[in-house]
Amino acid sequence: MTVKEIFETMDYGPAPESAAEALAWLVDMGDRFGHFIDGAFTDPGETFEAKNPATGNVLASVTQATQKDVDAAVKAARKAQPAWAKDGHARARVLYAIARLLQKNSRLFAVLESLDNGKPIREARDIDVPLAIRHFYHHAGYAQLLDSERPGLVAQGVCGQIVPWNFPLLMLAWKIAPALAAGNTVVLKPAEYTSLTALLFADICRQAGVPKGVVNIVTGDGAVGEMIVNAEVDKIAFTGSTAVGRRIREATAGTGKALTLELGGKSPYIVFDDADLDSAVEGLVDAIWFNGGQVCCAGSRLLVQEGVAERFHEKLKARMDKLRVGDPLDKSIDVGAIVDPVQLQTITRMVEENTEGETYRAEVTMPAEGCFYPPTLVTGLSTASKLMQEEIFGPVLVSMTFRTPSEAVALANDTRYGLAASLWSENLNLALDVAPKVQAGVVWVNGTNMFDAAAPFGGMRESGFGREGGWEGLGAYLKPAGQGKRLKRVEPQTGEAVAADPLDRTAKLYIGGKQARPDGGYSMPVWGPKGTLLGQVPKGNRKDVRNAVEAMNGAAGWGRTSGHQRAQILYYLAENLSARAGEFAARVDAMTGKGGKAEVETSIRRLFTYAAWADKFDGEAKGVPLRGMALALKEPVGKIGALCPDESPLLGLVSLMAPAMAMGCRITLVASEPAPLAATDFYQILETSDVPGGVVNILTGSHEELAPVMADHLDLDAVWSFSGAELSKEIERRSAGNLKRTWVNNGLATDWERAEGRAFLEAATEIKTVWVPYGE
Repeated sequence: MTVKEIFETMDYGPAPESAAEALAWLVDMGDRFGHFIDGAFTDPGETFEAKNPATGNVLASVTQATQKDVDAAVKAARKAQPAWAKDGHARARVLYAIARLLQKNSRLFAVLESLDNGKPIREARDIDVPLAIRHFYHHAGYAQLLDSERPGLVAQGVCGQIVPWNFPLLMLAWKIAPALAAGNTVVLKPAEYTSLTALLFADICRQAGVPKGVVNIVTGDGAVGEMIVNAEVDKIAFTGSTAVGRRIREATAGTGKALTLELGGKSPYIVFDDADLDSAVEGLVDAIWFNGGQVCCAGSRLLVQEGVAERFHEKLKARMDKLRVGDPLDKSIDVGAIVDPVQLQTITRMVEENTEGETYRAEVTMPAEGCFYPPTLVTGLSTASKLMQEEIFGPVLVSMTFRTPSEAVALANDTRYGLAASLWSENLNLALDVAPKVQAGVVWVNGTNMFDAAAPFGGMRESGFGREGGWEGLGAYLKPAGQGKRLKRVEPQTGEAVAADPLDRTAKLYIGGKQARPDGGYSMPVWGPKGTLLGQVPKGNRKDVRNAVEAMNGAAGWGRTSGHQRAQILYYLAENLSARAGEFAARVDAMTGKGGKAEVETSIRRLFTYAAWADKFDGEAKGVPLRGMALALKEPVGKIGALCPDESPLLGLVSLMAPAMAMGCRITLVASEPAPLAATDFYQILETSDVPGGVVNILTGSHEELAPVMADHLDLDAVWSFSGAELSKEIERRSAGNLKRTWVNNGLATDWERAEGRAFLEAATEIKTVWVPYGE
């Protein structure tokens, strides 16, 4: 065969990888595994089989955990956690030792991962294992620096972690490395289909000197994951399907457990007409056929500009026909096995049930046995097609065309997910114009599937919340030191129906920059501490919430204004509040009986604080091993519904409104229930301070009635609650509908005189990581 023929046919012989060492390790371990609890492997219990999906051969037997096993693991982790959290340098040494041992055993991990999962050995060897090693090295550094760089923060405690089957070792590293670096201990459950590299990692932990109880691994099916979610742990970190993530959100509601969710995706892969088409085709191979398409951020929705669509599809089909499907341990294989027959059936059924468009299956030789599916392209679908909207999680690409960049953005955002996106264009101005408009937590420019321990990764919308990697990912495993006091609810006053001021100044709602009467037509009395009737306020209802959300939609441009512009308006608010300080102080005194002057002065200071932050809470360029940039940009979380504290009627409102405004969010505030008149006075400040209509909306009424409406609303992005009512559980549970971000007080008091700064700014923003490689 000539060199020319080799390049034309891409035919060459097999390059098999030996599985002998991995199989020998399984034999040495007895081919039957218990759990790893308190530094030792337990005796096997009732077991299930771990199979090689490429052959169907049984690799080992793995124990199905019981409630007793999970309880023992949590108990061991709880006992070990205080000592583990004490010394950051000691943690750094252990994380470094884990990284070194992973390096020394990298081939063993790669082969075992390929056997257990079915992914090509090249991917496990060159991507999964090196990235896992990188995470432990990188987080050893965080452990060393944590005390000096993040003073006042402490570990969450015991973390329950549940990882999926598509990247068993890498997802383990993404979870365990930051948890240990921050001083937590962990109870981790690997996926039922792919437990073996987690058990090998447990063996490595023994060799690395990880103290007993710091890392615990229990195996089993989804029932075990449910046990961990319901266990006495302090944080849950889950990577998996959106459906399961939603159930976990509901299960943890009101428990006070910290929660991060990295869920599904239907990521757009956008090819503009000026793109290097050959490079874009090669990128697409990595985007959708990497790991057999079993990737949460797979570029599974191809959007091609009309002028080049036909040529691009021709090139793509020709490249598909050159892909090699087969034995994952063959180093020349491009596409390995699907993880399990159940997943293979799901992929097959979804494609076969589709009746739209045209389906093209790559003309490749398929193995006679095992769980394999051919690379597939489906074109000509409508935007509402199930294959366009639902995650297939297999080697299936769906494609549409677009005419203009704005149409590409609209199609890209036509999904409930928001995990990742890829943009291909030789015009960097175009790419960087589109990147901020695509609603995704990660955007790759002229590349795809780039990851690093220093760069935050995570989703928006129903792709989950929280980040993996970087200081941002580490922060999810930390909390402020000290435990807050229980919040005592401020009960509304009662009294006689005699007004303090015979001239009634009718309070209204404030929606879309205008005073508005309540939809329901009802009002509520507001009494002073001496039983004096101070006035009436509207009783808002669900239609008023709807109107406020529509007003926030109309103010979408606020998020695109500069930080300097937002700062000027916040300063102006402070100026106008200062001019009426005496009036507002008297109003607060009349409602609460004390502290009005101090509360107004602190509110003015708070407006100055967030005006100062508006153009200074910056993103970062991350130090990733890439000739290029990974920019972690802070974007506004979007539309927020906030329930203000009862005890600080003016300061509480300002403390929630100002950081949201500073970061470009739009917010609807439900005023203090017992003392709402400061809020209804404050909209006069908004009207005279150049605040665009819809950026800030103010409602009054029952927190118990309005909180569920906000939590249920599918067009709200976040709900914050510092109410005196016990609403945390209800808000978190109901927020699972669209997995909106929540920030609740869990019945704990907040010191509003000091409650400002980064925690509020972080709650008002999400990280978007934009990767921009350099070079030709």
